[in-house]
Amino acid sequence: MAVDDEFTGFTQPAGVGCEIAVRKVLVKLPLRWLAPCQEDDQDKGRTDLGNQEFMGWEEAILHDPKKAYGLLTFGAIVLAFLCPQYQHPKPMNKPQSYRVAVVGASGLVGSTMLRVLEERQFPVDTLIPVASPSSVGKTLRWKDQDWTIVSPQTAIQMGADLALFSAGGSVSLEWAPRFAEAGIRVIDNSSAWRMDPLVPLVVPEVNAHALRSPSLIVANPNCSTIQLVVALNLLHQEFRIRRIVVSTYQSVTGTGVKAVTQLMNERAGIDGPMAYPHRIDLNCLPHIDVFLDNGYTKEEMKMTHETRKIMGDEGIALCATTVRVPVMGGHSEAVNVEFEKAFAMERVRELLQQSPGVLLEDEPSRNQYPMPIHSQDRDEVLVGRVRRDFTRDNCLNMWVVADNLRKGAATNAVQIAEALVNQGLI
Repeated sequence: MAVDDEFTGFTQPAGVGCEIAVRKVLVKLPLRWLAPCQEDDQDKGRTDLGNQEFMGWEEAILHDPKKAYGLLTFGAIVLAFLCPQYQHPKPMNKPQSYRVAVVGASGLVGSTMLRVLEERQFPVDTLIPVASPSSVGKTLRWKDQDWTIVSPQTAIQMGADLALFSAGGSVSLEWAPRFAEAGIRVIDNSSAWRMDPLVPLVVPEVNAHALRSPSLIVANPNCSTIQLVVALNLLHQEFRIRRIVVSTYQSVTGTGVKAVTQLMNERAGIDGPMAYPHRIDLNCLPHIDVFLDNGYTKEEMKMTHETRKIMGDEGIALCATTVRVPVMGGHSEAVNVEFEKAFAMERVRELLQQSPGVLLEDEPSRNQYPMPIHSQDRDEVLVGRVRRDFTRDNCLNMWVVADNLRKGAATNAVQIAEALVNQGLI
């Protein structure tokens, strides 16, 4: 995963005033039907409209999930009618290949996206690499051809059909709506749009149906969330998850090139720029992204909120501890999951073996279990050390590993693009 800029709020680029106006209606007006403020709840982030206070949509979802999501669905329909950038293009004679922009093409995730597009033979007619102003005009080699790097505005003018974004949250906040306004499908790898109620957050093995949303922007989830929900999806469908406690051990590649350089410099005894506040070689840092007021990091809370949204279940209780480790590729997770229903271990193994995108590696007697070194350059989510938690009823332990640059970012984005093609949405 590339470095994730902190979501500082929605910016309003030119030409999306319609969307902003509708959002104001969606976020404030319908919720007057949901629940007014109580006198003892004056400090819970309400929004003041005139002389009456109303819940913000996030709090409303917690207050009454069914009603809130119903209103948001209604709002999405309104948005589709009023804002052209949120309308699905009508299925016509589908082209055999596409003009694909990769925004952030020179970064770790962007370069991996290019490799995955080629490996999976996604039908690219024209590649449009997009990067920072300092790179515009340079060339990028892909599929034995040199492609000129352009600006985001030029990519729009070139008539891209699809744009894969991996350039950080601030770039996505500014440019994703402009691409969408031009009728271009956007798959965004940053955190900017993930929790927007009108933007689908998609892992194709779990909720490809969410792509039928009117939004032309699709969010790619956090790397650690992706591998978790892929591993747990069929188990959740059969046994219903009540609670998850997960500890992650995340590669330095999740931070980006600067972190990789820090690790290699430290191993070579070279002083250099620091991506982290402490040494990372021969060390572990229980600190990924910024710390929040509740004592958790933003990365940890991403896993909580994103898992619920992807799996469509606000009742899942998830608590995470995320740790950065001196590994060059592959995130690992120790997962403890409690189900509502009893389960047989044989059935758990059957479901894991049947789960799309999962490879069960679980023969401890032969020292076979997932390791990040074995996940590199692979698209499967590796699952092992599967065992019953003997301290609680209906509780299971497992170890989940995946390549964070591939399934945790680039591959999932390309799989979303493939699902859009298969559903006739581009």
